[in-house]
This record gives sequence, structure tokens and C-alpha cells, in this order.
Amino acid sequence: MRNRADRGTPPNRSAWAKPLRGLALAGLLLLAACKVDLYSGLEEREANEMVAILLHQGIPAERTATKDRGLVVSVEEDRFADAVDLLRRNGYPREHYDSIPTIFKGDGLVSSPVEEQARLIYALSQELSRTISQIDGVYSARVHVVLPDAEGLKASATPSSASVVIRHHADIDLTKLTPEIKMLVANGIKGLLYENVSVVFLPTAVGATTPPIQDPLTNIAGVWVHQSSAPWLEGLLTVLGLALAAAAAAVGWMLWRRRGAAPQAAE
Repeated sequence: MRNRADRGTPPNRSAWAKPLRGLALAGLLLLAACKVDLYSGLEEREANEMVAILLHQGIPAERTATKDRGLVVSVEEDRFADAVDLLRRNGYPREHYDSIPTIFKGDGLVSSPVEEQARLIYALSQELSRTISQIDGVYSARVHVVLPDAEGLKASATPSSASVVIRHHADIDLTKLTPEIKMLVANGIKGLLYENVSVVFLPTAVGATTPPIQDPLTNIAGVWVHQSSAPWLEGLLTVLGLALAAAAAAVGWMLWRRRGAAPQAAE
């Protein structure tokens, strides 16, 4: 029977554990970029548009769904300031408007006529602003409504009026929609006449200072990089994969050799 000394020292698996852990850690650091949340609580359409703008201008971005915060748009930490500035100049995030059911919750509290009228004016302005903001090319819209004071049988002779302020893309001429916008507001508010609605357009060249795309982005193993950097990253991932495969093969060979030596030791 051969003694344990004749078989030599068994392979030390701990000697391979550290290199394997180091390679695995390097792979995780390479594939997982440090990302930070940019905006949360977004609707699907708005989140998709924001991600599309960021990717189009060379800023890696992605959207994820959460249970508590809705859709979240995140970017790499070192591009956070660029992303915020780019989206701001493109009118994002869009302004959110309250709905009538949100304003009039029916909580059962007694409100004065003045409070009810104020809430009604605000609700009407929010609904009209939301509708106008959905027109193509509109970044934001504000509708300011003035209703005559009415308390009991006493009513003011001041007629209802409304003013609309629209911030829109400079390349899109929305002035031709002035009659339709005035009609929309006039028909949405009781007692408001068409001629008492004024519309102000504010053209904004938000994309004028947007930097041009130097290299489009491509996704390599979950990492967004410029196409000019893609060959370098692919080569690095290939080397990393070969190193991991070689290390795994070496460990497997040593384990196989150790198992083969065990029957000989038992003879």
C-alpha cells in the first residue's frame, strides 16, 4: 500500500480561489456601471421619450419599473449633469397636471362658495392645460382662467376671460392653431366667449445647443459604449472569458487528478 507521502501534496484549492474571485470581481465591475436615478414616477410614454433623447445624444440611459415609484430613468453617474441639462433643454420632464377627481376628492368637508370657485377654476385650468400640452410640438402649456365673482344672487358684471401661454418647439409653427385653441378653451369653460381668450406662443429652440452625435451607442454585454470603443471592450471581454475558462479548466483538472489518486491510495 502506498502511503500518503508517496502521492505528493494534494493541490491547494485555496491558491486558485483568490485569482478566481479577483477575475469574477473584475467582470462584475466591468459589466455593472455605476448608475443613479435621474427621474422617477414617470409614465411609459414620457420615460421612453426621455431615454430615446439621451441615447440619441450619446448618453447611456435605461428605464426600469418599480412598485413604489413607477418608471425610473437612470443614467451613469458621471453623465448625470449632462443628462439633466439635455432633458431640461428638451422640455423634460413634462409638467404634470392635476385632474378634476384629484382636486374634488369628495372628502365631505363643507367649503365656502369662494373656495369651491377657486377649486373649480384651478381644475378647469389644469384640464385645459393638459389637453393643450398633448399637441405635437408643445413642451408646456398654462391656461389662466378668470371667472366672474358670484355669491348668491349677486354677480359681478366682469365677463369670464382666459389667457393661454404655450411653450413650443421653435421649428413648429403653432400660430395657425390659434382659432382651434381659443375655441377649445371657450367651449371648455361655461360663459367664456371666444373673443375673451388670448393665446401667447413662446417658441423655444431647446435643441439648438445640443451637442451633435460623435459616435452612436452600442450595447456590449449590458454596457452602453460608443461604437469606436466597442472593439476594445469586446477584446477585453474575450480575454476575461478565456482567463475564466482557463482557470476553471485548471481547477477541474486538479480535482480530477485528486479523485484519480484516491483509489490508488486505498490499494
